[in-house]
Amino acid sequence: MTTSYKIILNPAAGNGNGLKSLPQIEQLLRQQNVTFDLVRTDRPGHGVELTRQAVKDGYGVIVAAGGDGTTNEILNGLMLCKLDGMLIPPMGVLCAGRGNDFAGSLGLPEDLAGGVRSLMAGNRRVVDIGRVVGGEVPQGRYFCNCVGVGFDAITTIEVHKLPRWGGYMAFMVGVLKTVFLYNKAPLARIEFDGTVVTQRSLLISIMNGRRLGGGFIMAPDSVPDDGFFDLCIAEQMSSFEVIKMIPHFTKGDQATQSTIKTGRAAKISIVAQDGPLPAQTDGEIISVNGTRLDVEVLPRQLEVIGVPV
Repeated sequence: MTTSYKIILNPAAGNGNGLKSLPQIEQLLRQQNVTFDLVRTDRPGHGVELTRQAVKDGYGVIVAAGGDGTTNEILNGLMLCKLDGMLIPPMGVLCAGRGNDFAGSLGLPEDLAGGVRSLMAGNRRVVDIGRVVGGEVPQGRYFCNCVGVGFDAITTIEVHKLPRWGGYMAFMVGVLKTVFLYNKAPLARIEFDGTVVTQRSLLISIMNGRRLGGGFIMAPDSVPDDGFFDLCIAEQMSSFEVIKMIPHFTKGDQATQSTIKTGRAAKISIVAQDGPLPAQTDGEIISVNGTRLDVEVLPRQLEVIGVPV
């Protein structure tokens, strides 16, 4: 039986790179004689709706064509179908976004030609996903790659103000802007698997994947199907100290620094003792004024197609 592919394209991904990629995606798929239908999202949340319909329509593979935000919407559509008792197909990813961090963390090709070849190769891996509750998502939201509290959430906001750049360069500029904008971290109580840390935390990264921003290695030892998140918690630092830390994050050796705590956990609760908890998940802001976030790993929930063996 021929596998049918539903391609869900976000034309706004990567500041319009999704739309620019459309002809190439269609050409590459036709060259491979792929049976596919392609639809475009036209508003936030539309990818969730299109995914749920694609599952009901019986597509064999659902492919997110965009960035991490697009992938996040397809994931949430799949998981909502699963909650309804439906069997869900595997998910594929064609990279057309800024960071493409979920794909990069799994070793999926980040060029379109390589992405299509990997889809056709058909290698599959069942991976963990996460669920976060709090802030603007009291009902909960699933995520592929990460939840970030503090510095990287503010950086995400700043990156969205830089429409001409994408990927690592945009994130680096956002980081440098945030260094001077975000200089008072909230006092927060972080509880995970029997450990409690109460401190002013400049950054709290809860990683299911390995990286953020196209090149910041937040969790170098992360494994996508081990049933745990990898944590990276940074104490309050001066602007100068943050700048000195940047090379460590790009190399992934930040755990060697005294201001960094790391750990592994299946459940994490973060409660602000003063000030709000700005937070993002998979590059989308989920908390601005919230004061509590609860995060848990859901082991081996999502089958991803195209992962190298």
